[in-house]
Amino acid sequence: MERSEAYGFSAVMSGAFLLSCLLFAAVNRGQRGPYMDEAFHVPQAQAYCQGRFLQWDPMITTLPGLYLVSVGIVKPVAWLCGWTGSVVCSTGMLRFINLLFSAGNFYLLYLLLSKIHQKNKAVSGFQRILSTLTLAMFPTLYFFTFLYYTDPGSVFFTLFAYLMCLYGNHKTSVLLGFCGFMFRQTNIVWTVFCAGNTVAGKLNEAWKTELQKKKDEKISFRKGSFSDLTRILRFLIKYLTSPKNLFTLTALTWPYIILVVGFCVFVFINGGIVVGDRSSHEACLHFPQMFYFLSFTVFFSFPHLVTPSKIKKFYLSLRKHPVQYSLITAISLFLIWKFTYVHKYLLADNRHYTFYVWRKVFQRHELVKYVLVPVYIFSCWSFADTLKSKPIFWILMYFVCLLAVTVPQKLLEFRYFILPFLIYRLNIPFPSLYRQLLELAFYIAVNAITLYVFLNKTFQWANSDEIQRFMW
Repeated sequence: MERSEAYGFSAVMSGAFLLSCLLFAAVNRGQRGPYMDEAFHVPQAQAYCQGRFLQWDPMITTLPGLYLVSVGIVKPVAWLCGWTGSVVCSTGMLRFINLLFSAGNFYLLYLLLSKIHQKNKAVSGFQRILSTLTLAMFPTLYFFTFLYYTDPGSVFFTLFAYLMCLYGNHKTSVLLGFCGFMFRQTNIVWTVFCAGNTVAGKLNEAWKTELQKKKDEKISFRKGSFSDLTRILRFLIKYLTSPKNLFTLTALTWPYIILVVGFCVFVFINGGIVVGDRSSHEACLHFPQMFYFLSFTVFFSFPHLVTPSKIKKFYLSLRKHPVQYSLITAISLFLIWKFTYVHKYLLADNRHYTFYVWRKVFQRHELVKYVLVPVYIFSCWSFADTLKSKPIFWILMYFVCLLAVTVPQKLLEFRYFILPFLIYRLNIPFPSLYRQLLELAFYIAVNAITLYVFLNKTFQWANSDEIQRFMW
């Protein structure tokens, strides 16, 4: 990092943290007590603060990583500062933990952008800082900076694990991946992704050697022809059935293998991935979740994914491959018809934006979910098109992990899309400065609106005196 870039990064990070502190104070003045899921998280953390580590609220479905980290930070600080009484492990103090995670995420995003795009000398320090600021302000994540939820800490440890993986520090990556798993069990998928990232590197090297031997041209994933995919599949089978290659891959990824085996033991002993109340977190094959995620990504990355040039390229692709797109449309319609699930929370809880998305869009007419298929297909095409610069096996690994982390979820919850979105956004090429600025302005506007609505547009239910607020 050059000196001017270091000064610029420090100034932007400090400014962003100061702004977050001011907003944090506003949120805590407006909502002093625990709200929504905080009603479970805050008392549990307070029980840990008082040394009652065997006490557990059965309504909590995640492991105690958030509470353990909170106690590990708050208790020593309280001792050093001489704090006693209710201020220690108060709701505000616990929420502040996520403000610290937010600052850590800012730095990790910068390091990841620098590492992933280190070969692109055309990218300036200003662009890296601007992209870091934009991703740190990603609305769905930024909102939960101010509440005591698992998301900022989950993102912190997962991104940290990914960074260590990229630097080849696999044991450290696994340790951080375990911490991420302790915040949210589904983060084990991103541990597998880190292992897959390592494996993909070896596969890409072998694939290049294979092509050179045959004096063939490099196959591009975006061509998507059946013969290309068949050749890749044959190569994978040949490579992975070689004992020598398997030994090499195992030697590279054994720390990840140990953690994944430990996860499988946990699932077997626990009787499932969810701890606590399982009635509302049942796994299912909810394939439309992929369509929701792609639409979500297009919405938040429209400066990159919805451009005149992309629309034109998509139209030309449609004309060139009508049979393939007809088949994709038929499969999409079938998946929506047979595998659409509607969680009871989605229909009942009018405090979440997903409630209104579902009611205003999908419940408008029975055919709406089918009419949206062209939007889904364009979203998928544009999404994949922006990843065309990545190696083929990296793309395959990412899509496998994306399916694993989204499809089993019955509940449509935008928070579940945070990590796959960030990993995608980190790995696409740097856009033009104009598009970066447009994306940042859009994020700032969305954050301003959602925080204003949360603080000022309150309402009450007919059967309750409690103040209710709108949120992601």
